[in-house]
Amino acid sequence: MMKNVKHAKCVKCGKIYEAAPSITSCACGGILDIIYDYEYIKTKLTKETLAARRDHTMWRYRELLPVEETTEAPPLRVGCSPLYEAKALASQLGLRQLYIKDDGINPTASLKDRASSMAVAKAVEAGAKVIACSSTGNAASSLAGNAAAAGIKTYIFVPSRAPKGKVAQLMTFGAVVISVQGSYEETFALSRQAIEKWGWYNRNAAVNPYLSEGKKTVGLEIMEQLNWEVPDYIAISVGDGCTIAGLWKGLKDLYAIGFIDKLPRLISAQAEGCCPINRAIETGGDWHPMEENTLADSIAVGVPRNADKALMAIRESGGLTVNVSDSEIMAAQKLLGRTCGVFGEPAGVTGAAGLKKLCGQGKIPAGATVVSVVTGNGLKDVANAIASCGEPISIPSDMGLLLEAFSSRSIIVE
Repeated sequence: MMKNVKHAKCVKCGKIYEAAPSITSCACGGILDIIYDYEYIKTKLTKETLAARRDHTMWRYRELLPVEETTEAPPLRVGCSPLYEAKALASQLGLRQLYIKDDGINPTASLKDRASSMAVAKAVEAGAKVIACSSTGNAASSLAGNAAAAGIKTYIFVPSRAPKGKVAQLMTFGAVVISVQGSYEETFALSRQAIEKWGWYNRNAAVNPYLSEGKKTVGLEIMEQLNWEVPDYIAISVGDGCTIAGLWKGLKDLYAIGFIDKLPRLISAQAEGCCPINRAIETGGDWHPMEENTLADSIAVGVPRNADKALMAIRESGGLTVNVSDSEIMAAQKLLGRTCGVFGEPAGVTGAAGLKKLCGQGKIPAGATVVSVVTGNGLKDVANAIASCGEPISIPSDMGLLLEAFSSRSIIVE
């Protein structure tokens, strides 16, 4: 029995469920949300007790996580990623302060390690021997790595377009990998059928309500790293909606227990070629499926499974939406690399691309403080980075040829 958790509740019909480790979605098809006992949590967690902890992982926030007190944290060190102040980039964008949260330094190089660490913990509570999921890449590699460290077998379904770097991770971690010749929607459908047939523990973010609880720790960390001073905006890339929903849940948790005195506005950044969640906000209607036309594979989700929670997060926060082209995404990748030394994959830097676009449009006040979350490391997709930045100078060991190469590329040696 988790003393800090009351129950799970459907975000659509309001039906209440016991927060058992293997719960999935509501009978009505709605997504479940984990409801906490904040009064109990206040008696166990203070800023002072948190500051004294030596556990520098996402599990330092256990009172705000839906796990049994006796459940051990999974082996890999997930969370507590750096938050860099980007002074040069802030000046360039006309912001008072800008911080870059680099979640690409997690064990399998993406924010989704937070969800997978939680999935492994809940699978252990459920007594599961196998975990499965469908993914555009990052959720897959994070699950495979975190499960491998815990000695749990995985079956992973990915669309055939998944970058080779991510597939290589999966194979290295020993997952059984099924590359589906089709869209992410078709990949998800096959994984669902297989999970139902063999009874595997379901890590799919749209079905498992605990995953956004893991992802919310990125928001808890941001606030602690800022000494509980709330920024005006937090920008993040959006695919199926689980990450932005988790971020908002974590912020609301902190507000509920009195750790912060206000809430920031969220910036939901999607690729122009696949933006069903943002389009729903912009039209004021329901979301509708879209094709998956973007090189940012990790957010190429035409049928977002966590749309309900994501839409609520954006609306409740008074958030902004912004859609960016693939060229704007790749420009942001270079911009972050050259001003901050942070190498993000295309989907990982989409939040930064959206922030840059909004600043250019005058939609972010000049005096604003903003955090931009980089959700995945650029080594996940080196092919697109090389295509964007170009090949290196390649010459024999000859000084004359080096001078010619510098001249042809207009490189001024300092």
